[in-house]
Amino acid sequence: MRIIGITGGTGAGKTSALRALETLGALVLDCDAIYHELLSDNAGLKSELGARFIGVLHDGMIDRKALGAIVFGDPDALLELNAITHKYVSAEIDKRIQDWQEKGGTVAAIDAIALIESGRAKKCDIVVGITAPPEARLSRIMQRDGITREQAEMRINAQKPDAFFTENCDFVLEGNYDTSAEFEEACKEFFARFIGGKDNAG
Repeated sequence: MRIIGITGGTGAGKTSALRALETLGALVLDCDAIYHELLSDNAGLKSELGARFIGVLHDGMIDRKALGAIVFGDPDALLELNAITHKYVSAEIDKRIQDWQEKGGTVAAIDAIALIESGRAKKCDIVVGITAPPEARLSRIMQRDGITREQAEMRINAQKPDAFFTENCDFVLEGNYDTSAEFEEACKEFFARFIGGKDNAG
């Protein structure tokens, strides 16, 4: 089983990289999507969050707005939230990778903005950072989310700079292409070499 870690800022082109991996037969695991699934379905996670963050659990459901209001103004609370959720998300990822392997799957990709900070990168065979020129990212975010340039700039500025991914990833792919289809094709060529057994891709 080969595990590929994918990380990078919003609007950089991670979706294109993940589509490329899916076309190559990889299981793609989106940590953010898994977190939201568990927030709805996992009784253990909901119970632990309800015990730590008073007032966020109502009728068996987590009030995400109330939770956000607590943690985003309190760095210590945010760290505690991340520690609790990482434990559950990590266990779910391990379970899905094991199930995939038992079904004959040979490649899995984990998509997470905080892949490196969470320590999950250490469980990956390679970690690939996806970057893109700032102007391209701004354009994509504005178009994708229907927000202003100022709002898009705030989102980018709140995340790690490209230098972080250059320093901490095994490889960096820059989404500096005219279309997402072109970048997806470039990603497909890169990952095909790795999946085919050539670790010196790129």
